Amino acid sequence: MKTLTTTQELADFCGKAHSHSYVTVDTEFLRERTYYSKLCLIQLAVPEEGPDSAVLVDPLVDGMALDPLYDLFRDQSVVKVFHAARQDLEIFWVDAHVFPEPLFDTQVAAMVCGFGEQVGYETLVRKIARESLDKTSRFTDWSRRPLTDAQKNYAVADVTHLRDIYEYLDAELKKSGRSHWVSEELRTLTDPATYDIRPEEAWRRVKTRTNSSKFLAVVRELAAFRENHAQSNNVPRNRVYKDDALVELASSKPQTHADLGGLRLLLREARKGAIADGILASVKRGMNCPQDQLPQPDRSREKLQVNPALADLLRVLLKSKTESSGVAAKLIAPSADLDAIAAGMRDVPALSGWRFEVFGEDALRLCEGKIGLAAKGQAVKVVEL
Repeated sequence: MKTLTTTQELADFCGKAHSHSYVTVDTEFLRERTYYSKLCLIQLAVPEEGPDSAVLVDPLVDGMALDPLYDLFRDQSVVKVFHAARQDLEIFWVDAHVFPEPLFDTQVAAMVCGFGEQVGYETLVRKIARESLDKTSRFTDWSRRPLTDAQKNYAVADVTHLRDIYEYLDAELKKSGRSHWVSEELRTLTDPATYDIRPEEAWRRVKTRTNSSKFLAVVRELAAFRENHAQSNNVPRNRVYKDDALVELASSKPQTHADLGGLRLLLREARKGAIADGILASVKRGMNCPQDQLPQPDRSREKLQVNPALADLLRVLLKSKTESSGVAAKLIAPSADLDAIAAGMRDVPALSGWRFEVFGEDALRLCEGKIGLAAKGQAVKVVEL
């Protein structure tokens, strides 16, 4: 396969790709030492025979501009095929504020087509393409140059086998009339809000043992500072301080640099300089937060009066629907949705869109006593009442 190292070479390949119905795409990146992913390699393939049907793009070469690729991403006549696309799409959105559309994600499609939950690429290659993958280059530093032949072969396999997988899954979806189900799921992936990390909301991801608003005010300030510092310095947020250290800071409320020295979980680098100053300022802001600006945790589901028997019946119904439809249970309704339905909530994803067709309609009928469930051999059947 060829490695493209100039913008003109990329433009030539993308020009050819514009004439095809789809293009398969994958990336290799590093994120262990940075906040934002470092794009190291892009793999592309078009549905044609020949040695030039699949290429590697080296974005680390000086002067390489990805504009021709982004123009291809905007071409509505060419489907862009990925597997587990979220992290790839985040890279392109952060870099150029562009999404590949129309998008097809083979992992989502496979969940709809009966391959289980979050099925891996290797599994699809084995079951659909009837091939095996060489995994020796899976854990590699993709930023190092030159790339070995083994690395190149590993990388290009991520888009060549993807052609067979896409064509099979696309045909299955059209046959079953479920293509719009996948389209519904992919709207989230092409929504800018999915990748909009707002520092002021980062506290909601921190697990704490208390919902005290005054305590959470300090957590909110510490989490916002950590996010801002990590973003501006392009370092992983855990390199600033980890969640357990953040909770320790919120509990101990240090007032001075000397106080920081006595904390067990705080990294040495965080006890001095800009991070230390930011911590102390954040604690002070949190402690002085006005009453009317204190954060309020989401307690909407804490007060749910879940009918446990009904929740159990909904789980049995979901299992039955999963077996009959072949759609992964996790994709249809997570456990929290089932409890919410059993508590009387109706504004849940499992009761809208394609999920209503597969599960939601009968879930509501079960709640209303219009249907029951009966065992027949190894299967569970819906019974009209």
